[in-house]
Amino acid sequence: MTFSIVAYDVESASWGVAVASKFLAVGALVPWGRAGAGAVATQAAANLSYGPDGLELLAAGLPADEVVARLTGSDDGRDSRQVGVVDAAGRGATFTGPECMDWAGGQAGDGFAVQGNILAGPDVVQAMADAWRNRADEPFERRLLEALTAGDRAGGDRRGRQSAALRVWRAAAAYGGVLDLAIDLRVDDHRNPVEELGRLLALHELYFGEPDPDKLLPLEGALADEVTDLLGRLGYTAPLADALDAWAGTENFEERLVAGQLDPVVLEHLRAQAG
Repeated sequence: MTFSIVAYDVESASWGVAVASKFLAVGALVPWGRAGAGAVATQAAANLSYGPDGLELLAAGLPADEVVARLTGSDDGRDSRQVGVVDAAGRGATFTGPECMDWAGGQAGDGFAVQGNILAGPDVVQAMADAWRNRADEPFERRLLEALTAGDRAGGDRRGRQSAALRVWRAAAAYGGVLDLAIDLRVDDHRNPVEELGRLLALHELYFGEPDPDKLLPLEGALADEVTDLLGRLGYTAPLADALDAWAGTENFEERLVAGQLDPVVLEHLRAQAG
């Protein structure tokens, strides 16, 4: 009752899962991952132990196909399970038990595994695999979302829509640079969950995206005067650096602040807010 993609991005050393389902809060159950080890999606009559157990096997260096074989081989309920795995090297593997409800199946290749059950048909999985392969120039999280969107547009879960999730693991990529969970977005109950997931990802990129060093503007001269005026309209009347820090903290833009310079993304938002 779910369709998902598990994938690896060699350029950013990231692992991720994107998933959607006619099921409440699918993001609480299906996606599992660990930076440096790999990622797992466990679904259908999901055996949730596939998540932590699979990550332990991946962390021990086992390839994706062997992890799938170990997980399913010791599970008497494997005929109704579905699982996708990508390992530390980006090798993908997928398994669909013969008792999963139609349509059910998957594809795996270099850097990805896509799978789904109770789908509108095989076109769902094919559309996801094609979208993944054709979006190699996109940022990793966008590529995952495009694959999920393609599956949704191809019919997705044939029972309808309810929830979706996107999770990405990358070393020290969480807020504050300590934990490894770079993105953790969930839509637990929504009429158009994949579309809503896209909106949330856009907000995540807005607030937590890294400033492009080639586009930073020197915060001096006419620009400094303009920013001082804009901040003043919003009630921030301290010296410029202090006023900008206070406003950015209120708006959650502190990750985009660079001393003595200004991110054009922040400037655009400030201009829009100050009118």
